[in-house]
Amino acid sequence: MRAQIEAAAARIASHVRITPVIALRSERDVGMDVAHLKLELLQHGGSFKARGAFNRMLSAPIPVAGVIAASGGNHGVAVALAAHRLGVRSEIFVPTTTPAAKIERLKHFGGAVTQVGGRYSEAYAAMQARAQVTGATVVHAYDQSDVVTGQGTLGRELGSQLGALDAVFVAVGGGGLIAGVAGWYGGRTRVIGVEPESCATLHEALRTGEPVDVPVSGIAADSLGATRIGTLAFEIASRHVERVLLVSDEEILQARRWLWQNLRVATEPGGAAAFAALLSGRHGLTPTARTAVVVCGGNTDPTDL
Repeated sequence: MRAQIEAAAARIASHVRITPVIALRSERDVGMDVAHLKLELLQHGGSFKARGAFNRMLSAPIPVAGVIAASGGNHGVAVALAAHRLGVRSEIFVPTTTPAAKIERLKHFGGAVTQVGGRYSEAYAAMQARAQVTGATVVHAYDQSDVVTGQGTLGRELGSQLGALDAVFVAVGGGGLIAGVAGWYGGRTRVIGVEPESCATLHEALRTGEPVDVPVSGIAADSLGATRIGTLAFEIASRHVERVLLVSDEEILQARRWLWQNLRVATEPGGAAAFAALLSGRHGLTPTARTAVVVCGGNTDPTDL
């Protein structure tokens, strides 16, 4: 998979940012001598999703009908952004629960937005029906190889910035990001998935031995609220993800407040989930372990910080 990620990195290099890494040294409450934050919320479109969206759209010709996607919000923003930059049409289906801040971002980048259903899975079904009519290229939020390898460029970039690491914490929704990161590291670094207790797709899939539908709710459902883990993510995670930690909504909110109060980093709840696992101390790592946490999204209304 590394070869595909290398190719993706070359393909999207002129379209995405190299996002910064900062070191937290003996910070209060973190419990580690040094922990690193990969600030991917500073990526174009406000999340890591731009990597996969650009890679998918640059990997094959796009028809006149353009591209179409279903999303909880961030993926749709990335697809609309990439389509705008590449000069093609975009149509995005999102649940009615998608935050207003993300709808505003979608429209800002020229996406034709349809809100339908209360969950991502309902928006996805409506998108599929529409794609059969229009012939637009589907850009899946997490379960396409081009999308996964695009997200894997984050792991490649992190490796070039920090070198060898003992562990990387990655939030999980549908699983595209953790699949790409774990695929890049290939077992050479401990990859730890983090999910909200109320959106435990990968945790339940690994427990039962196959992807299964799970209930979805909670404060991070708009970004981490896939009903079922992606097939590609499950295959890769089964081999290369060490384990999955579950965090509560309150722990996510505490992590989000910590990032704002101590660093002035304004992340959405899902973007703070991986950091919540580090703050929890339940990871079992020694204080001297070299760790990195992906802060993956910042499409939020900051007024409640």
